Amino acid sequence: MNVMRFAILAVALVAATAAVMLARGMLGGGTPASQAATPAPIGITEVLVAAKDIAPGHVLDAASVRWEEWPKTSVPGTFITKDAQPDVAKAIDGMVVRAPLVAGQPIGEGSVVRAGAAGFLAATIKPGMRGIGIAVTAETSAGGFILPNDRVDVVLTRDVSSGNGRKEFATQTVLRDVRVLAIDQTAHPEKDKDNVVGKTATLELTPVQAEMLAQAQQLGVISLALRALGDSNGEPVTAGKDKDTEKSKDAKPALAAVLPPRRPRTADVVVIRYGRRSQSAGESGSSAATQTPGGDAIAASKLQ
Repeated sequence: MNVMRFAILAVALVAATAAVMLARGMLGGGTPASQAATPAPIGITEVLVAAKDIAPGHVLDAASVRWEEWPKTSVPGTFITKDAQPDVAKAIDGMVVRAPLVAGQPIGEGSVVRAGAAGFLAATIKPGMRGIGIAVTAETSAGGFILPNDRVDVVLTRDVSSGNGRKEFATQTVLRDVRVLAIDQTAHPEKDKDNVVGKTATLELTPVQAEMLAQAQQLGVISLALRALGDSNGEPVTAGKDKDTEKSKDAKPALAAVLPPRRPRTADVVVIRYGRRSQSAGESGSSAATQTPGGDAIAASKLQ
């Protein structure tokens, strides 16, 4: 009896095994599982990008840029990468923004210009402003201690003599809070150098102020008065005006309005008495000559 039971169990076991194998074959369970291919790792590099929106003319500093991870295959050769230049200070040294940058935009050769390169000075001028040069000496430029990006006042000294032989001069500040773009060909302060003695200073002014300065140069001697660090509102102002009233960009320069009037010249009266000549100052009048009853010849000439 026991033998019969074992035989039946064996047959049932074989049948069950066959059924399982048949079911797996029909459902595909017998196909060996395939190993999923692992993708190759993507190369990553860090690219220098703008940390905020930056306007043209801005000199890049460490606070205005940051590193951002980019796939190496998407980085053109014009971008600045950390692999090529890990020191961010050296990477942006002397860089000025040429075209507007938005936050997160990679910094490339087309958007910035380096000191000494063509177009560097033009890139440092703010939109709507002009660069104009004036002749300077050590005496008229604070002893030569004025450097690019310093702020100065423009002072005019001119001759206001009345023509009576005594020299008189008047001094007036015509422009305030003016940015110095360059001294001679130096447009970027050199490290560890505290003065630049040059023959020409280039100033950043509005178009109207540039005309005023060109006119002032023909009237007398121009001097630059150095302003203290932090003593600036960031915009040049015409003397006698404030930042709010200096809005008319198309108005003609009114240099005469900020200068003291020239003293009127008086007429000289020449008296010839018995062949001897004497001269004295008289009232203004047109050129004239008269004969006195005593034979004296009096001539008056008005000096302009």
